[in-house]
Amino acid sequence: MEEKIFITLGSQKFQFNRLLIAVDKLCEKKIICGEDVFAQIGYSDYVPQNYRYNNFLDREEFSMEMGKADIVITHGGTGAIIGAVKKEKKVIAVPRLAKYGEHVDDHQLQLIKQFDDLNLICPCRDTDELAEAIETVKHTRYAAYESNTTTIVDSIEKYIEELV
Repeated sequence: MEEKIFITLGSQKFQFNRLLIAVDKLCEKKIICGEDVFAQIGYSDYVPQNYRYNNFLDREEFSMEMGKADIVITHGGTGAIIGAVKKEKKVIAVPRLAKYGEHVDDHQLQLIKQFDDLNLICPCRDTDELAEAIETVKHTRYAAYESNTTTIVDSIEKYIEELV
C-alpha cells in the first residue's frame, strides 16, 4: 500500500516552486504515486502536472487532507510542523531559502534543525534528497510532540499567586 502524502506550503506570500517540481519529478519516475499526493500550494505559481492540488484550503479541508495523510511534506515553518506532529504525522520539512526567492532569509534551516534535534521530523535540506527522505520516514519512529503550554500557564499562575 502506498503512503498518502499531503504537501502544505503555508499561506505566506512566497512561492515554493522548487519543492513542487521535485515532487512532480518523483511522480514521473514512479518513485511516488501521484494519486496518493495532494498539495496545498499557496502562492506558488508552478502548476503540478502529476498530482492533485489546490492553492488554498479552508480550515476544514486542510484538516481533512492532513487527516488522510501518512506523510506530511512541509516548508520549515513552525506552525506547519507543529500542526503535523501534533496529529502524529510523519513530517518531512524542507526549508525555504532566500537565494531562490522563497523567503526573506534562511531562518527555516535553524528551525528544522531544532525539530530534528528533538527527533520530531525528517529534515530534507535539499529537494534532490526528497526521495531518500520519503523512504527514511517510512521506516523511522519519531518522538511524540509534547506541548509545553501547560508548563507556561502553570508558571504564569504561580507568578500571579505570588504577587497576590
